[in-house]
Amino acid sequence: MVTIRLDQVRLHGLHGVYVGEPLVGGDFEVSLDVTYEDKGINFTNLSDTISYVDLYGIVQQRMNIVTPLLEKIAKDILDEIGSKYPHAIRAGISIIKLQPPVIQFHGRLGVTMLREY
Repeated sequence: MVTIRLDQVRLHGLHGVYVGEPLVGGDFEVSLDVTYEDKGINFTNLSDTISYVDLYGIVQQRMNIVTPLLEKIAKDILDEIGSKYPHAIRAGISIIKLQPPVIQFHGRLGVTMLREY
């Protein structure tokens, strides 16, 4: 099996349910793993794999759509990957809000979603 990984990609987005979040936005960190079977693949062409550039495009495009809940963003990204890459057998995504608007909270908050295709 092969896993293609995007690790700690930083993006800005207008996501959140608290006052001001959809207007000002915030910084997010996205990590994505997509696993597929590699039996009989020689890996001589880009078409032999799942392009991490294409995966980044899927993540970037979806993060540009204003959405209150990170769960919805994660679901949509995993749905698109499953649709675009039928040979993917599993995927996992974490979306972390780097500066959450929680009083006296010093850390990061986020969501992780896993999908088996």
